[in-house]
Amino acid sequence: MGETNSHGDTAAPDLHFGEQGAQLTYGSYLRLGQLLDAQHLESDPPAHDELLFITIHQVYELWFQQLLHEATNARQAMHDGRLWWAQHLLNRMHVIERVLVQQIDVLETMTPQDFLEFRQRLAPASGFQSVQFRELEFLSGAKDPSYVDRFRGLTDAEKARLAMRLEEPTLWDAFRGVLVDQGLAAADDDEIRASLRTAAHDRSSYPEVWALAEALLQHDELAAAWRARHVVMVERMIGSKTGTGGSSGAAYLASRLPLRYYPLLWELRSLL
Repeated sequence: MGETNSHGDTAAPDLHFGEQGAQLTYGSYLRLGQLLDAQHLESDPPAHDELLFITIHQVYELWFQQLLHEATNARQAMHDGRLWWAQHLLNRMHVIERVLVQQIDVLETMTPQDFLEFRQRLAPASGFQSVQFRELEFLSGAKDPSYVDRFRGLTDAEKARLAMRLEEPTLWDAFRGVLVDQGLAAADDDEIRASLRTAAHDRSSYPEVWALAEALLQHDELAAAWRARHVVMVERMIGSKTGTGGSSGAAYLASRLPLRYYPLLWELRSLL
C-alpha cells in the first residue's frame, strides 16, 4: 500500500525505473540469451579464432539489417517530400558504413594460420551468400537478377525477399522523383545530367537536391571503400585460394571493385 500524503490521498508507491513487476530487464529486452547462444563453433577441437570469425560476421548481418531499415525509410522519405529526414537517414547510413570498414581491422588480427585451423569447416558457406548484403545492393540501385539464378541454396523466403527488392523502386528511383518534384527534368540520363548540373551550379535554389545527391554519392563511395578493404583483407588471409563457396575468392571480389551505384553522380564531377 502507498503512504497517505498531507491531503489524505494515497500516494503512489515509491517505484524505481524498470522495477515494477520486473517485467523487463536489460537481458530480456535485448534477448541476450538467444543472442549469446548463436555462436556455435564447427571446429573440433575448438579453434581459438573461430568465435571471432562468427561474431564479426553476425555483427555485419545486424548492421546490414539496420542499413536496410534506414535505406527503405530514406527512400520513402524522398517519395513523401520529407527531404530533411531522408538526408538524416542517409547520414546515419554513412556512419554505419564507416563502422563496417573499420570492423575489418578486428578481423585482420586473425592470422592466416589461425584461419586455416577452421576454414575447411566452412565449405560450402560463403559471404557470397549474404542475402541482406544483396538486398542492400539491389535497394541502392545495383540490381543483379543473375545472383538469384547463380545461388542455389536460397530458401523460399530469401528468394521472395530478393524478388521483392528486384521489383521495388531503388534509392535512385526515389531521387529521380525528387528532381521532378523540384521542377527538374529526369525522364532519361541526359535530362538527369542537365538537372544535376543545374542544381550543382545553383545550390542556393536547389539546396536539398544537392545535399541528397552528395549523400547518395557518399553512400556509394563508402560501399566502394568496403569492397576495396574487403578484397585486400581476403588476399592477405587466403591469397589466391578459391572461396569456400566455390567462387574465385579474391579474384571475384576484385572484379566487383568498379561497381558504382550512381554513375551519373560520379560523371557529374567531370561536367562541372
